[in-house]
Amino acid sequence: MRTRTRIGGALAAAVCGIAILAPVADAQVGGGTWKPWSPGYKEQQKGCGQVSGLTFKLTCSDGSGEQRAERRYETYTGGTHQFEGSFKITSMGGSRISLKQTFRDGSNAGPYFLLAVEKGGRLYTVENGQTVATGATVGTSVRVNTINEVGSTHKVYINGSLKQTDDSPSGSYYDKFGSYRTASGAGPITVEWSGIKFWTR
Repeated sequence: MRTRTRIGGALAAAVCGIAILAPVADAQVGGGTWKPWSPGYKEQQKGCGQVSGLTFKLTCSDGSGEQRAERRYETYTGGTHQFEGSFKITSMGGSRISLKQTFRDGSNAGPYFLLAVEKGGRLYTVENGQTVATGATVGTSVRVNTINEVGSTHKVYINGSLKQTDDSPSGSYYDKFGSYRTASGAGPITVEWSGIKFWTR
């Protein structure tokens, strides 16, 4: 008799009383086989930004200065890396707030991809203003996946559908999420994230 129990990204198969652990390729998008990854992170709070677990707040309406409440994950170089997380905006008095970022590190450090939300629910890329999706309204859960194949492509999925593909230069990168005032934005906003997962291959 064989029983299976999902334990933290691994599948435990008890066969003849012996427990066998094997990775589960349960990434939501991208196809192929993925290996779970658990990068470390640091919390970043600036200005009126507040982090409490997976809740990220900008409590002020300041349209200037650095207003930030985020998690910054560790840097990776090369390979293919997938991020997954779901966000729900629980209150939003402001607009044009960045929610998910892919940053370049090292000699070319700086923002590479910033996914932001406008009041009304439009998701867009800060770099060029391109609409990625709509419907990210207060109280609605939205799943975000990014796949960065370093040196090839960076892909963005919303609720499992591919929405954007861009070139990905070689080098080092890291993932961030939370809430961050863009140059043209302001709070307040409260965002709850959940289901944070990372994979690599």
